[in-house]
Amino acid sequence: MLLLRCPLPLLLLLLPLDSRPQKLPTRDEELFQMQIRDKAFFHDSSVIPDGAEISSYLFRDTPKRYFFVVEEDNTPLAVTVTPCDAPLEWKLSVQELPEEASGEGSGDPEPLEQQKQQITNEEGTELFSYKGNDVEYFVSSSSPSGLYQLDLLSTEKDTHFKVYATTTPESDQPYPELPYDPRIDVTSLGRTTVTLAWKPSPTASLLRQPIQYCIVINKEHNFKSLCAVEAKLSSDDAFMMAPKPGLDFSPFDFAHFGFPADNNSGKERGFLKSSKFGRQTSPKPRVDLHRVCIGNKNIFTVSDLKPDTQYYFDMFAVNTNTNMSTAYVGTFARTKEEAKQKTVELKDGKVTDVFIKRKGAKFLRFAPVSSHQKVTFSVHSCLDAVQIQVRRDGKLLLSQSVEGVRQFQLRGKAKAKYLIRLKGSKKGASMLKILATSRPNKQSFPSLPEDTRIKAFDKLRTCSSVTVAWLGTQERNKFCIYKREVDDNYNEEQKKREQNQCLGPDTRKKSEKVLCKYFHSQNIQKAVTTETIRGLQPGKSYLLDVYVIGHGGHSVKYQSKLVKTRKFC
Repeated sequence: MLLLRCPLPLLLLLLPLDSRPQKLPTRDEELFQMQIRDKAFFHDSSVIPDGAEISSYLFRDTPKRYFFVVEEDNTPLAVTVTPCDAPLEWKLSVQELPEEASGEGSGDPEPLEQQKQQITNEEGTELFSYKGNDVEYFVSSSSPSGLYQLDLLSTEKDTHFKVYATTTPESDQPYPELPYDPRIDVTSLGRTTVTLAWKPSPTASLLRQPIQYCIVINKEHNFKSLCAVEAKLSSDDAFMMAPKPGLDFSPFDFAHFGFPADNNSGKERGFLKSSKFGRQTSPKPRVDLHRVCIGNKNIFTVSDLKPDTQYYFDMFAVNTNTNMSTAYVGTFARTKEEAKQKTVELKDGKVTDVFIKRKGAKFLRFAPVSSHQKVTFSVHSCLDAVQIQVRRDGKLLLSQSVEGVRQFQLRGKAKAKYLIRLKGSKKGASMLKILATSRPNKQSFPSLPEDTRIKAFDKLRTCSSVTVAWLGTQERNKFCIYKREVDDNYNEEQKKREQNQCLGPDTRKKSEKVLCKYFHSQNIQKAVTTETIRGLQPGKSYLLDVYVIGHGGHSVKYQSKLVKTRKFC
């Protein structure tokens, strides 16, 4: 039996004075489908259409009433009310229709004045009432005919809500059905990841309707409806794209699941900027909340979470045909604590070797035994660049990226303790050497020029020799040059893998050594030295390495150079 099939003059009397007359849809007309597609048709109307969900709003402490008509007794009826961001008080009641409005009569409707006299002013018989923020239902397999009234009130604040009513609940089924166990299970828990699993909706598995699952992650509380989630998100936020097959979505990736706020995210746009009543919504505090629709799979891993942090997870089954959703029973979980880092004690003036896993970090501690005016930290990154942070008694003094050899001198403080945090590269494992000292003359690392490349002179190349040059510094250091024959197909990628600058001459064969010499220049512009390497084979490739050795015996390798002798001379 159809909702809303009643004489138009009768329904006009029931509408608020500021409502505009409009033709009401019926379920057996093509016009109904057209009007349902036109969302503006029911906007701010007091009429509930049969079989379509309407969205509207309430001002705080301002009740709102909706109407619909059931024409015959013993008609199935289902009404669903979905609060969004505030609890609602709502009541469903029914009044008897005048005989002329029952649909049994024939001919033209009675004059308007006669119908007015027949409409009662009574509130009607209450069928159901509810107060709260749950999605609540009224379902009856046999409802009496009459004029039904739905009264809603929000006492907390202005709010959105949704209403759905139908006289054909068995065939409609717009909301996805929940499985017999609608809970979300946490199947795996790590320091930065949580794996969730849930049972599929029977709407998808049995009825074969298109269902997709949307996950909501936040650090505040669980949500009871997708409508409530949308109320917390700004209007610019949108459903994120589903991840590529085989890859789970990482909502913090985007450099972002520690939930950093973007430029516009500090403001929540209210659903109403202003109104004719002069009320205005105040900006809402930002809620760290993300949602993602993942298709129809029923297991999912959320990654890049913060360690030792509680998160709330909600799952919504969404019918993509109707865009209506049903909430699973939400859950929450606390990620595991970050593994406690062992702190390495640095000894004054002693070089310490440090190995860091990919994307890992290491903590070191330096506590000078005596009062000091300055502290010097020398860092030699063997492979890729590393990040160094130095704190003195909790205060950040230094944060730098280090590639090659760098030296940092900081102002000292009596009885101060220094905490050094070293963060590795994203590309792979990192190796480095670090020296901390409160004695300014204690320098184990040699000084290096800005350019540590070796230059080969092509015009001076012969069948048995090559001539190369490299830069030095104003400090007198020992330089040793080594050669190694390599295959003709030796390439830059192989050379890159051998660019561990921390490997010293002691790792080389004696036969590879060419010579060692001391060199420096007070004029930095003239701190250049050349060397001719003889005794080479015609048409052969050689890898050349130059090591500079400091006073403390620590060595640093220049960038390797690949050279080739002439084949014919």
